[in-house]
Amino acid sequence: MATDVQVPTLGESITEGTLSQWLKKPGEKVAADEPIASLETDKVSVEVPSPIAGVLTEQLVKEGDTVAVGAPIARIDESSIAAAVSPAQSAAAATTNPAGAGENVQLREAEPAVATAETSSADDHITTLSPAVRRAVLEYHVDPTKIRGTGKDGRLTKDDVIAAAQAGSSPAQAGAQAPQAKEPTPAEAKAPPPGPRPSPGNAGERREERVKMTRLRQTVARRLKEAQNTAAMLTTFNDVDMSAVIDARARYKDLFEKKHGIRLGFMGFFVKACALAARDIPSVNGSIEGDEIVYHDYLDVSVAVSAPKGLVVPVIRNADSMSFAEIEKTIADFGKRAKEGTLGIEDMQGGTFTISNGGVFGSLLSTPIINPPQSAVLGMHRIEERPVVKDGQIVARPMMYLALSYDHRLIDGREAVTFLVRVKEAIEDPTRLLIDL
Repeated sequence: MATDVQVPTLGESITEGTLSQWLKKPGEKVAADEPIASLETDKVSVEVPSPIAGVLTEQLVKEGDTVAVGAPIARIDESSIAAAVSPAQSAAAATTNPAGAGENVQLREAEPAVATAETSSADDHITTLSPAVRRAVLEYHVDPTKIRGTGKDGRLTKDDVIAAAQAGSSPAQAGAQAPQAKEPTPAEAKAPPPGPRPSPGNAGERREERVKMTRLRQTVARRLKEAQNTAAMLTTFNDVDMSAVIDARARYKDLFEKKHGIRLGFMGFFVKACALAARDIPSVNGSIEGDEIVYHDYLDVSVAVSAPKGLVVPVIRNADSMSFAEIEKTIADFGKRAKEGTLGIEDMQGGTFTISNGGVFGSLLSTPIINPPQSAVLGMHRIEERPVVKDGQIVARPMMYLALSYDHRLIDGREAVTFLVRVKEAIEDPTRLLIDL
C-alpha cells in the first residue's frame, strides 16, 4: 500500500516552499518520521518526514521545484519494505554455500560483498550531504565518511569539512593515498577545453557563474526594498565608551560561566539597555497598522544571526523580563541552530524591535534597515580604541559607534535621539540596568 508524503504546514502566511534537496533516493528504506527531503521557505529550511516506515518508491517533484503546502512530493510503500534488499545484503546472501562447494570459493565470493557494502555506505553518505557541504568536500579533497559531523543527527556541516581539511585529516593532504579527481565546479564546467593559454599580453580568461537566488535571499531582498519604499526611514548616531562593560565582563566572566554554563557576552547588556530605554520611549517599540499605532508592553527582540544561507532574525521573546543568563543562553541556542539549519518558522515570527551586530564582521559604521512591521533597529559595530577627552585629558578608550534607524512616520527625531542616549548611558554605567534608571 502506497502512502503520499505531503508538504507539511510551514507556518502562518506561508503557502509554498522550494524542494532544495532529496535526502532519500527511490528504492531506499525509510523509517517513520525519518526526513526524506529538505524544503526551503521564505524564512527557514525545514525537513519533510516520512509518515510511515517503508520504501521510497517515487519522487513526484524535482530539486528546485516550488511546492504548495499539502501537495504530494513522494510515495512510500510499506508493503515493499520486506522485499527491499540492499546490494550488500544480496552479495552477502550469495556467499552462502549449502552445497559445500569449498571454503576457497566462499572466501572469494565474500570479498566483493564487503567492498560493495563499503562502497554503498560511502555513496549513501555522499548523497545525504547538502549542496554546500558536498562542494566543500570536493574542493578540499576530504573523505566525508571519516569526519564526525556536528550538525543535526550527526550530519556534516561546511565548517566540519573545512576543519578536517585544516587539521590535515584529508587523505589527499596527509599523503595516505593518491589525490582523487576533483569534480568541476559550475564555473569550471563552463570553461573552454584545455588548449593554448592566452599570451602574456592578453587580459586573461574571464569567467562568470550564474546561481539562482534562494527563496530566503529573494524574500530578504523583497522585504528590505519594501521597507525602503514604505517607511520614512532615518538614522541617528552616537558613540559609546565600552570600558565599563568590558571591565564587568572581565571581572565576572569566570563566575558567570561557572554558574550558568554560558559566556557573558555584549549582547545581553544591549538587550537590557534597549528594554530600559523602550520604557521611556515606547514608540521605538511600536508599529503602524493601517491608520493605528500599536504600542507593546513587552519587548520581543529580533536578533540578526548569520546562517549558511543568509541572515536570519530569530526572536528573543519577553526580553525585558529575562535575566542576563537567559538572554545569553537564548542567543547561543539561536546561533547553534542557525548554523545547523534547524531554526523553526515559529522562531522567526513576531518581534517588536531588532538589534543587528555588524561589529562581529568588522563593521565600523552602518545605517541598518528596519524590519517591517517594526519601527526601529539598533546597529552595533566593532569596538576600537580611539582618542577621547575625559576630564580635560586626551585618553584612549574602547569606543563603539551605535546607529538607530527608525520610521519617522511614528518616531520623532527627539524620541530617537533620546532612546539612543538612554542606551548609551546604560552601557557606560551598567549599574543603571540594576536600579532601573
